[in-house]
Amino acid sequence: MKFSSIVYFLLFGFIVAIFIVGGVGCAQIGNPTGGPKDTLAPVLVNTHPAIFTTNFKANTITMSFDEYISLKDIQNNLLVSPYPKKNPTITFRNKTVTIKLRDSLKANTTYAINFGNALVDVHEGNIYKNLTYVFSTGNAIDSLKIGGTVTLAETGKTDSSILVLLYPGDAPDSAVQNFKPRYVTRLMPGGKFLFTNLPAKTFRIYALGDIGGTKIYNSPTEEFAFADSTVQPSIKVTNPVELFAYQAKKPKQPAVAPAKTSKAAKKFKYTTNISIAPQDIFAGLELDFNIPLKNFDQSKIILTDTFYNPQPFRLLLDSTATKLTLKRSWKTDEHYKLIVIKDGFTDTLGHTLNKTDTISFSTKKESDYGTLVLRFSNIDLSQHPVLQFVQGGNIVESASLTSTEWHADLFNPGEYDLRILYDTNNNGVWDPGDYLKHLQPEKVISFDKKLKIKADWDNERDIKL
Repeated sequence: MKFSSIVYFLLFGFIVAIFIVGGVGCAQIGNPTGGPKDTLAPVLVNTHPAIFTTNFKANTITMSFDEYISLKDIQNNLLVSPYPKKNPTITFRNKTVTIKLRDSLKANTTYAINFGNALVDVHEGNIYKNLTYVFSTGNAIDSLKIGGTVTLAETGKTDSSILVLLYPGDAPDSAVQNFKPRYVTRLMPGGKFLFTNLPAKTFRIYALGDIGGTKIYNSPTEEFAFADSTVQPSIKVTNPVELFAYQAKKPKQPAVAPAKTSKAAKKFKYTTNISIAPQDIFAGLELDFNIPLKNFDQSKIILTDTFYNPQPFRLLLDSTATKLTLKRSWKTDEHYKLIVIKDGFTDTLGHTLNKTDTISFSTKKESDYGTLVLRFSNIDLSQHPVLQFVQGGNIVESASLTSTEWHADLFNPGEYDLRILYDTNNNGVWDPGDYLKHLQPEKVISFDKKLKIKADWDNERDIKL
């Protein structure tokens, strides 16, 4: 064989080998890995005994799923109706959940075991929401319902942590304060609730922010609601129950220990809000001290106009003794001088201010505010409605409504939540209920859409209740 033929043969073989090796390599790289993320909840494949079994006599229930599952926070999620003396024991392994009943079952009674959000798949944590196992110790499954809503009376909002409780219709008023309920359910989105599989009996209905987990109303600081009369379940919920929850007493705020100040404390001084921006005509002028005041002399604070003519005001000291608020009726675009005389203030260590200050400042201009007109329809003026402007959960402004239109020539710009308080006793504030007197709380309507007020702008809105 000629040399050239040999070279050609070897070169051809080398190229073929490259393609073979390359093909194998490409095949390895191109193998598919993974797949779309699993977003589906586990599927219940089988139960023993079957769901909706009648004449139930078992004490162990098994539930099989299509994938490996886990139970999370089962103690807080599990609800058994009727409410048992002892909750069942729930265990899981691989694709199976086992329920062992620990309470004796009543005759001719429909039971429901609800898992809430406890049951999830192992790999992705997808929740099987409100899986409910239903059975009856009698010949039939009860199928009546009671539904409705729970609203926080003071704010018009909802609280998903509140439970709804059912007691027998002939139970005394004190039952909710002394005994566990017959049935319990949770709130759904929007404050709605629904009891199912109920017998044809009358019930007393309550809502409870069960702080201690006792299912008993035993603290006036718990959110609580009650219906004025008993309720009757039906096949369809045609007359939903409206419950308005309230706290009979506000929980005490933990006492804040005064800040410890060493003998080598920093200098005694103060700051004011007028050093940052012009004075808001609807707010007080604030002096914030870095160390609590032991005493102060009001005559050593002087407010004057630009010609040093004294101006009237009043002073308020807060509970921490660190904030002095100067209040007066301000007008827009006016100029003042604030004189703070150093020896008029003594802190808890006996120090006085280092020097006397004279601070020139002005109030906001009219253009810094917006005008506001609100027009209401379907509002019941006989219930003494009070309009509330809310920011950060706090009522920053309120006004009694005497007509279907309300306006303000000057209003601070910003974003507000709006509420209407039906102030039935006309005392200007929200009042809680009193269960012992069967007195319902005053009710507040909350609007989902926020009110945005622009400065130097005519702001108007039509509001339908």
